Amino acid sequence: MDRVAKLASQKAVVIFSKSSCCMCHAIKRLFYEQGVSPAIYELDEDSRGKEMEWALVRLGCNPSVPAVFIGGKFVGSANTVMTLQLNGSLKKLLKDAGAIWL
Repeated sequence: MDRVAKLASQKAVVIFSKSSCCMCHAIKRLFYEQGVSPAIYELDEDSRGKEMEWALVRLGCNPSVPAVFIGGKFVGSANTVMTLQLNGSLKKLLKDAGAIWL
């Protein structure tokens, strides 16, 4: 849990992902298209990935990936991020966290 919290606070946007996950790819693409350069941690390519995956589940992320943190705070998974995008509040979160300027 400490490792996840530490990694999540190191950049304005942090995404915990798996390289084979199609929803993870879609969420990463969404942020790239917004002009955001997130830190991405591929759990299936990290030696401590399973441990981090369990920590994400304990945080309430189900499924465990994609798990998105903005400004060091857990935002949610793909459904939450897409809802924020559709209702227009994702951009404000990104601005407030310093991930985008405009």
